[in-house]
Amino acid sequence: MRIKGGVNAKKKHNRILKLAKGYRGARSKQYRIAKQSVMRALTESYKGRKERKRQFRQLWIARINAAARLNGLSYSKLMFGLKSAGIDMNRKMLSEVAIADPDGFKALCDAAKAKLA
Repeated sequence: MRIKGGVNAKKKHNRILKLAKGYRGARSKQYRIAKQSVMRALTESYKGRKERKRQFRQLWIARINAAARLNGLSYSKLMFGLKSAGIDMNRKMLSEVAIADPDGFKALCDAAKAKLA
């Protein structure tokens, strides 16, 4: 007696159709079309997770640059000054300080300026 593959095929189809739930039209109903949509969606979501990291870094740098310019420095001079002063702070935290604590950020800018001069 041979084993037929119907059960496993059904499981595979249902797994894909479950991932395609909420897609419009045939994309959520027909296995072949749903599979294509799900494959694309998964690759795009992978790319999106990488892209999000780049976008956040870009945002932090823009915020730091804006705050630094209010204190008479450019972004690159600020970062070089902080590095020279031995202040090791990542961009995310620097942007948070720039928003939440302008006086603290001014102190960091002053420390950077002192090392640049």
